[in-house]
Amino acid sequence: MRKVKSIIVVVLFLIVTAGMGVSVWFSIQGDEEADYIVETNAFFAPFEFYENRQIVGVDVEIVNRVAEKMSKTIQIKNVEFDVIIDNVEAGRIADAGAAGLTITPAREEKVNFTIPYYSSVQYVIFNRESPPSLRDGHIVWEALEGATLGTQIGSTGYIFVEDEIENGVLAGTGTILKGIDSHQLAADAIGAHIIDYVIADELAAKYIVEKNPELEALPLYYAGATRDEDYPVEESYAIAVNKSRDELLEAFNEVLAEMLTENEAGETEIDRLVLKYMGLSNG
Repeated sequence: MRKVKSIIVVVLFLIVTAGMGVSVWFSIQGDEEADYIVETNAFFAPFEFYENRQIVGVDVEIVNRVAEKMSKTIQIKNVEFDVIIDNVEAGRIADAGAAGLTITPAREEKVNFTIPYYSSVQYVIFNRESPPSLRDGHIVWEALEGATLGTQIGSTGYIFVEDEIENGVLAGTGTILKGIDSHQLAADAIGAHIIDYVIADELAAKYIVEKNPELEALPLYYAGATRDEDYPVEESYAIAVNKSRDELLEAFNEVLAEMLTENEAGETEIDRLVLKYMGLSNG
């Protein structure tokens, strides 16, 4: 059990859940005990973001369902993105991480991952007035040569860019990588002429562009032998769980399997939640 703070939140929690028979808690503050702590970085809409001073989003809904299934209290804690995997691996201050985390071999050495629940393509955010060279509606890595690229520290975009600069097509091209605390701050840096382009996950990029009309975003591809053979820079999201928390991993997988079941229209509950938190549905 872990200590968290806020008597007011606890009172509200007890009132709301008394008639429900479930024990779900999303406070980032408090003075009571939680059974599990799930870390996130609440600047990645639609998966986790602040709304009316509370963390909401797709990942929060998943955690909510897990807490219900297990009849346990779960605290969602906002932290810097790049510490989540290490904290979950250590298991002392976090049991799991839910932050649009991409499965990578390096991360799999440290934590267990749930089944994937969303696939995403990396996007390039740019000023409409100064776009990079386009290639049939997408951008290839080679179009970014010599540019200053910004992305969230520790994100998959950061890993992709770093690898391309060190070992890939951007090696020796003078391309610069700047790590920034969030994708939104990175996008703000475009307007301040600190960076040229931002590399971000698809939904984060679309969310930022929707709120910043001077910006545009297009998918990032690897160049093939011909344009028809270009292919996207893709990734799969999953929840990271400490390797000794088997019961928590099992609950997450059961919940995700339920939420990934398609309805008659071919949609999953995850699909509907993404639309909801993108503001594209009334659900």
